[in-house]
Amino acid sequence: MGYRTDLALERAGVRAKKETINGLQVSRMEEDNVHYITVEAPQITGTIDGDGKLRALLSQELQALLPKEGEVLVAGLGNPQVTPDALGPQCADRVLATRHVRGKAAIDVGLGGLRSVSVAKPGVLGTTGVETAEMLQALIRELHPAAVVAVDALAAGRLHRLGKTVQISDGGISPGAGVGNNRPSLCKKTLGVPVIGLGVPTVVDAATLCSDLCSQEVEGASHMMVTPREIDTLVTRAAHLLGLALNCALNPSLEPEVYEQLVAC
Repeated sequence: MGYRTDLALERAGVRAKKETINGLQVSRMEEDNVHYITVEAPQITGTIDGDGKLRALLSQELQALLPKEGEVLVAGLGNPQVTPDALGPQCADRVLATRHVRGKAAIDVGLGGLRSVSVAKPGVLGTTGVETAEMLQALIRELHPAAVVAVDALAAGRLHRLGKTVQISDGGISPGAGVGNNRPSLCKKTLGVPVIGLGVPTVVDAATLCSDLCSQEVEGASHMMVTPREIDTLVTRAAHLLGLALNCALNPSLEPEVYEQLVAC
């Protein structure tokens, strides 16, 4: 049986090179000229990365993919009213926007010389009537960013990856693909600038649950998605983690503690 998944690590035929960094397992894969970095970590709902190792690793991996100069647009994808899909918008709330902080005012508050960052929460077609790709294309025409970082909740193919996996890619993201609701892809071809995809799996195909528990297919299961009971905690803490990792990658001159003070948590 084939399962829907957004994780390259779970797709057949994709070979991974694995290494351990600071006690965390990192898998590097390439599929159709797109590079994927997958970090497997302890349950995100059980900790907010107290020692900072996971945040530091994610910041390092993101920084390696970001262009060295130029404004970056961070897009928090998803529906904030649906908890398993709210990771993107909640993460966007934790990213420090600096595009409007300029000149003497920026220097006076200790934010001079920061990279320009803009943040958007484009919502979903069902509530805005506008495709995410269309909204981002319009913003890009106005802002001219050097790159876009698209943050989204992902679908996993295996239960044990929920809330324990972070995927980063340099090939963008396909909103809704993992749950069978394919929307226009967000990538360099469609948006005209490099797009970095970032996400954590929050749902799994119900067919996987049936297979894991009873080793058989159940009629109708492939049309359902399953999410953990503690999904609200998972999304809140994952958004906190990804937001802080992005801030430190975009403007590493500020310490994580400073971002904690500047951004509402």
